[in-house]
Amino acid sequence: MPLTGGIICGDAYFFHQRAELSLNIPEETSYLFSTFSPVWICLAGFLLLFLVYFLSGKYRIHWLYGLSVFLCCFGLGAGISGKRLHRVDFPFSGDAAVYQAVISEQPEMKEKSLLCRVQLEGRVEKGAVQRSDREHTFLFYFPKDSITASLSRGDRLWVRTRLTSPVNNGNPDEFDYIRYLVRKGGTGTAYIPAGHWRIVGHDASRTLRQIASDYQEKVLGLYRRLGFQGDNLAVLSALTVGDKENLSEDIRETYSITGASHVLALSGLHIGFLYALLFFLLSLIWKRWSYFKPFGLFLIILFLWGFAFLTGLSSSVVRSVIMFSLLAISSLQPEKPLTLNTLAATAFLMLLYNPLWLFDVGFQLSFVAVASILLIQPKLYILLSVRHRISRYIWGLLTVSIAAQIGTAPLVILYFSRFSTHFLLTNLWVIPMVTLILYSAVFMLILTPFPFLQQGFASVVNILLSSQNHVLRRIEQFPVSSIDGLWTECWEIMLFYIFLLSLFRSFSLRTSRSIYFSLCCLLLLTTYHTVSVSLSVPQCSITFYNVRNCPAVHCLAANGKSWLACADSLPDVSRLYRALSPNWNHQRLSAPEVLTGDYATSVLAFHNHIVSYAGKRICLLHDARWRHKISSRPLTIDYLYISKGYKGRIEELTTLFRIRTVILDTSLSDYRSDILREDCSRLAIPYISLKERGALCIRL
Repeated sequence: MPLTGGIICGDAYFFHQRAELSLNIPEETSYLFSTFSPVWICLAGFLLLFLVYFLSGKYRIHWLYGLSVFLCCFGLGAGISGKRLHRVDFPFSGDAAVYQAVISEQPEMKEKSLLCRVQLEGRVEKGAVQRSDREHTFLFYFPKDSITASLSRGDRLWVRTRLTSPVNNGNPDEFDYIRYLVRKGGTGTAYIPAGHWRIVGHDASRTLRQIASDYQEKVLGLYRRLGFQGDNLAVLSALTVGDKENLSEDIRETYSITGASHVLALSGLHIGFLYALLFFLLSLIWKRWSYFKPFGLFLIILFLWGFAFLTGLSSSVVRSVIMFSLLAISSLQPEKPLTLNTLAATAFLMLLYNPLWLFDVGFQLSFVAVASILLIQPKLYILLSVRHRISRYIWGLLTVSIAAQIGTAPLVILYFSRFSTHFLLTNLWVIPMVTLILYSAVFMLILTPFPFLQQGFASVVNILLSSQNHVLRRIEQFPVSSIDGLWTECWEIMLFYIFLLSLFRSFSLRTSRSIYFSLCCLLLLTTYHTVSVSLSVPQCSITFYNVRNCPAVHCLAANGKSWLACADSLPDVSRLYRALSPNWNHQRLSAPEVLTGDYATSVLAFHNHIVSYAGKRICLLHDARWRHKISSRPLTIDYLYISKGYKGRIEELTTLFRIRTVILDTSLSDYRSDILREDCSRLAIPYISLKERGALCIRL
């Protein structure tokens, strides 16, 4: 009999979405499209447009024009988004069957498996393929061995497996994998055991993106032949062709702490460097022959798209190339070419193609950074008059960094819970170095017809990369190089940006009304943050998390002190920290004390893998330590937490323990979990399966 009582902490969406997931579309998105039809929104916008047309002589109702355009764009975006989200609909049967699929991208080596992104072509029945009405993208996981290592893009497979919809682990404040996969166009996942698949053909046709990916691999192969390796190869690959698979955790952490992660994400900064170089070189020609300028701008646009092709046509590079292509076209006019209108046109074109890019973190950060630079940097730059050329360059670089940091800091805190304090020092070093590395790498690629010269110049690029990484590691070791464990909510971010826009407006208009509105926004922001902090104070509780291969019990006191009692003597707590740090940051908790052996305080005792805390007793069962033992007075156990390693039955424990509730960890196999369920049902003991229920929090 499943347990129906107990208190589940956190948002109910995280804990019940496993049972309620009939479609792969987020519930709130489906509700949006079912309640507010995009057609009716567009019609309302067009009606307002006609109303504005007939009343265009009255100045006070001109704001209706903006409202009508907004409704039209919103309805159009909602309609396209709904169409894209419904593409992932798939009739999951829950039974194993034979399917035909084609590997669409190069397989990716994971820690314990081989990941293949495939296009599912249909179900195989009696040797014939029953093709579906549209292809779906699935993630297939194969065991790592010498046979699966031979798989490559284009292989057509027959696999016998059970297709599953994407699921979350149900832990509070965890990464929403369902929403992420659906917005990326993914339908589901499947694990393919050894011997349950075979190659039946090969599809040699390639899409434009696949051709671009092949050229990207050729560039990476050239780097390896030139002697680049380790962190230098990883950073060079990220800076030039956008490949970040080879970045180690150490180098990622170094760039993150120092505030230089933005240079590893190939986007507007790198495209801007290339645009500036090409614009400077070609402007020397059209200053002499003005009629060459349109042709020169066309060459710049052509080169930028060629560079995007080499990077595999990633979305971040494409949006940057679109922006600089519009910038190149707008430079034909004598006015200032780069404006908010150029930025808005770029965003409109990209979202018209795929509105779901709006929810991409890179999309948000890049556009917010550019908008902040356009709005804030000129105001900061005029605060100080600098005459010397080098000092003026440094001051300009500082103001650009500050403006970009002001705009992106809230989003960085929201998504990464970190703020880099030495970002000014980092940018003074890393931006000139990235400029040199990028230009040197382009020149090195141009020298491909001359292998001897190219090999010699590769050593120069290697020195530049080593110098950049060495200095960043030094900055990482500075005191308080970053502030970690920060937490903010989406509504706080929205309120902050409203305050920032109102503050910018008050500086521009300098009216009492605009200043009053800015102060009201600031008051609302601080009030909301204060209330949010007061509501997220820790409470005395016991929590069982759904984290694979790391069974543990989290005991939390009201003062914020907590303990993590682990079943394994050598637990993989790093996996727990990665999954649960957002929730711990939300509650403003410090890192819990990890218990792997006997431990006792006035409030908690951990002995022989039995936890006694706040009047509750939890037994962590993962081995055979209680086998063949009996007791005349069974010990009352509130929660029997069974994880991988226990091979016995529940009946064997009834002579030792009086069990009130059994909790089945996600590390248990389906076979063992079913056996233990049957035991609990037969003995009338309530049970909870964390694999199905998600994390369980009992407030005391």
